[in-house]
Amino acid sequence: MTSTERQATLLSATLRVANNIASILDPQELLQRTVDIICDEFDFYYAGVFLLDEANEYAVLKAGRGKAGDAMLAEKHKLKVGGNSMIGASISSQHARIALDVGEEAIHFSNPHLPNTRSEMALPLTVGTKVLGAVTVQSEQEAAFSDDDISTLQGMADQLAIAIDNANQHAENQFLLAQAERRARLLDAANQVGRGVASILDLDELLPQTVDIICEAYNFYYAGVFLIDENKEYAVLRAGRGEAGKTMIKQNHRLKLGGNSMIGMAARERIARISLDVEGEDAFFRNPLLPDTRSEMALPLCTGTKCLGAVTVQSIEGNAFSDDDIQTLQTMADHLAIAINNANLLKELERTHAELLRTKTYEALSGATTEAIHWIGNKALPITTTAARMQEDLNEAELDMESLKEDLGMIVESATLIVEVKEALLGPARETAPRPVMLADLWLASAHHAGTSSEKLTVKSTPNTPLAIGDSVQLVRAFGNLLRNAEEAEASQITVETSLSENAGFVTTRISDNGVGIPEEMQDKIWASFFSTKGEGFKGMGLAACLHIISQLDGSIRVESEAEKGTTFIIELPAAETAPQADLSGTQKIALIAPEGEWADFMSASIENLSRDFNPKVDLLLLDEILAEKTLPTLEKLGEKTLILSAAPSVENITKYLQAGVKDVVLKPYTTEELKEVLG
Repeated sequence: MTSTERQATLLSATLRVANNIASILDPQELLQRTVDIICDEFDFYYAGVFLLDEANEYAVLKAGRGKAGDAMLAEKHKLKVGGNSMIGASISSQHARIALDVGEEAIHFSNPHLPNTRSEMALPLTVGTKVLGAVTVQSEQEAAFSDDDISTLQGMADQLAIAIDNANQHAENQFLLAQAERRARLLDAANQVGRGVASILDLDELLPQTVDIICEAYNFYYAGVFLIDENKEYAVLRAGRGEAGKTMIKQNHRLKLGGNSMIGMAARERIARISLDVEGEDAFFRNPLLPDTRSEMALPLCTGTKCLGAVTVQSIEGNAFSDDDIQTLQTMADHLAIAINNANLLKELERTHAELLRTKTYEALSGATTEAIHWIGNKALPITTTAARMQEDLNEAELDMESLKEDLGMIVESATLIVEVKEALLGPARETAPRPVMLADLWLASAHHAGTSSEKLTVKSTPNTPLAIGDSVQLVRAFGNLLRNAEEAEASQITVETSLSENAGFVTTRISDNGVGIPEEMQDKIWASFFSTKGEGFKGMGLAACLHIISQLDGSIRVESEAEKGTTFIIELPAAETAPQADLSGTQKIALIAPEGEWADFMSASIENLSRDFNPKVDLLLLDEILAEKTLPTLEKLGEKTLILSAAPSVENITKYLQAGVKDVVLKPYTTEELKEVLG
């Protein structure tokens, strides 16, 4: 091939290289495509592209041809600028370096991956006065490069330098665009938190929502919110992302203020703590539930001079936090701190209001008690005066039988009223100690004693609702008062629901009716004795008795009502701890007669040899008091084998049932331990 033909070939190849690399904006793709095109178009043994590192001390291989190039890239091959290599010398001098026989070249790096190299050319990559790196081109032939090759390849190198610079600028622009988009996304997340904290004053809703927004907007591994406890000793986790967060909250996860954790340090010192590599961080709590954390940021939650807690943000990447992240997250933390403080102030205001309401209630009860004393005194006065008058008549032996009958009637009426007041307000003497009770079953027992129709009453219990702690006799009386109250309010439907309370350690039971309701201005007064919204003929003692009974059990009762739309009473009672299961294996043959429901299911699950069918051959018959009136006449032959189970046994009913021939009347069991005693 003549010199002119070779020159034409090189120029054509250079043009093809230029056309190929002009449209490539991905830096790595550009470099790799370039070395492949150089070798393919010019038929060279090897080509590689080196770019300067940040310190401009080394030229680092970024793309190399074939297996040799792959091996050197894996080894992170680099050459010192100005050192004993043609690449280093070319970059240092900003001029091409050519060795037509590398064996005689003083400045040449003998590369074991390229043993066949005989000629090498190093071409600097420059844009204006800026050096980006250099290209190495190697051949298996000696004296492989002519002046025309040098000129042509340098022109191609210049084009490559421009393409690399363009690709770098494009990458930088893409990075800046991504940063701008990320910044916009972060600002949107901050606005979401800001909007959320402005409207949400329930911490149990606000805090989980905040950690979700942080993780989703920033694509972080984990986020959690800690609040300082009352003793100011620990930061306690109140919300955490994902399953790890749920597990830690269940474990009551907490970190000591100022201890060996970033959260503890941030909360105590009231300044942000940032670790871009937690492996080298002394104040870092290594959490087994978060094994992939590589970067962590802890941001204090402060309002004024007061620190409420801290937020932790964690990433699986090192160096994960930018200045924008820190700024927007701290802004979010500041918004969150204000919201938490507002929620605490609201809770304190609610406590103050409740205390004020309680004080008013006690004042009302105190006034009612005074009225009660006057009422009882007025009812007792006829007894003493009438008795005195009868005594005078007897002493004077002037007996007027009609007058005596009238006086005795007045005594009986007044005495009966006094007893009724005592029974309504105080009830009979306490017959049982507080114990685990099944509230849904107590409502059914109350309906039985109060005579409430089953057609208008619905009793529901959420599955897995724990037992409550209470005196079943007194609670049946209280619930009966509420049922009668609903019927007196002309309710056609009464619904009772029992569930686990939102307040830890309590069970909620609520009774709702569609009756006439209670006017708002009277809702604070209904708990007072002798106050009634129903007019003449109603003594107004039922709700006062309910308040007394439930308060004695460390519970609470409140009312929600709207005139003409109905009333709901909400009762909170302490939840019973889960009792151990007693061993009831090997028990005798037992039959149960009881209404379908939660208690019957409990009995069926507890007793191995239990039958729900009437069978004269059974050893023992358990009869629910609710069905006793209807069932007893048909069970005469089993009377001596029959136990009547009552949630609220009264002296009158016990006497009646024993006279009917039953074996005994016992308190209804609600745990296997109590059931074992009954069967024992």
